[in-house]
Amino acid sequence: MNIPDAIDLAPEEVARFGGDPATSFAANLKMVLERIASACDRCGRSADDVRLLPVTKTVPADVLRLAYAAGITDFAENKLQEARDKYASLGDLPIRWSIIGHLQTNKVKYLVRFASEFHALDSLRLAAELNRRLDAEGRDLDVFVQVNSSGEASKYGLHPDDVIAFIERLPEFPRLKPRGLMTLAIFSADTERVRGCFRLLRDLRDRAVSIHPGLTQLSMGMSGDFEVAIEEGANVVRVGQAIFGARPTSDAFYWPGLIPGPDRAGSDNNA
Repeated sequence: MNIPDAIDLAPEEVARFGGDPATSFAANLKMVLERIASACDRCGRSADDVRLLPVTKTVPADVLRLAYAAGITDFAENKLQEARDKYASLGDLPIRWSIIGHLQTNKVKYLVRFASEFHALDSLRLAAELNRRLDAEGRDLDVFVQVNSSGEASKYGLHPDDVIAFIERLPEFPRLKPRGLMTLAIFSADTERVRGCFRLLRDLRDRAVSIHPGLTQLSMGMSGDFEVAIEEGANVVRVGQAIFGARPTSDAFYWPGLIPGPDRAGSDNNA
């Protein structure tokens, strides 16, 4: 297991992560955990009820070794190819990998070999392919059902009206272990519009859990809005930039169709 104290960083990596990334990551991680605890305290919840899922997309594999050294052992990725490459580079480390972005069925065969969790289940076709591949591997997979709570064309996920019928079909796929619902809130600086997305997901969860008792969790909230998500019941918050710093790619690279506009201005509503 190779956990370096330091690595040779390219100038652009120093500009992005600083000269001592491990120390910066540890400090940022501590700050995010403190913000989670404060948000929980404000709404009368226990901080133990909220899991931080660090989003490592665009962070190079060698830099992620420093993140591991800083105490981060759960890595979440949007792009399956990026996750697969990092898994191959970091296979000596006991990392728990989560895929949180849209998945094409032709890439399922790669996901089932290393991912512990999938946060973007949004079709029966995908559920069937995941179940088939998992059965061949002889393993199960924790999954979250993705809901398009904002109605934005740039977002994947089930329409809210289709969620209950979808959940009723999940027992057909025994290798999938449904843990909850997932959403991305609207990209907006208007907190009440963001809050409305989270409330919708919570209401759907409350209905869904009577059908499938395992669906207790809410995966919602990112760097710009995770405290609001916690106030509305989030159990998993997906945070990247607040830990690893701003990314060199735009949000549209990960959320196709997203075009920043007046409603997006001033919002840091991304992972």
